[in-house]
Amino acid sequence: MENCIFCKIIKGEIPSTKIYEDDEILAFNDINPIAPIHILIIPKKHIQSTNEITQEDELTIGKIHTTIAKIAKEKGIAEKGYRIITNCGEDAGQEVKHLHFHLIGGTKLGTKII
Repeated sequence: MENCIFCKIIKGEIPSTKIYEDDEILAFNDINPIAPIHILIIPKKHIQSTNEITQEDELTIGKIHTTIAKIAKEKGIAEKGYRIITNCGEDAGQEVKHLHFHLIGGTKLGTKII
């Protein structure tokens, strides 16, 4: 998408601190972290939200989750725990209309929904 900030990050038009990248996905630090570890993981294919995922995206979405687990281990938060958040739509707080997963950890997050 032309005006999508995440598509611009994928193209290298906007800088990011990359944590992981391959042909299908990109993981980078959130610029407004809410915890010591706050990483965004996105598909390189523009998918607007969870509602737009198709059967052809299933392998990529699965790969995103295995990559999240790998990153959590590398960052040392796998054993104590972390949170994965995906907002879908305006009422859920989705600000960027490109499917993305927040990996949040590195501190006790509690039970409050964030």
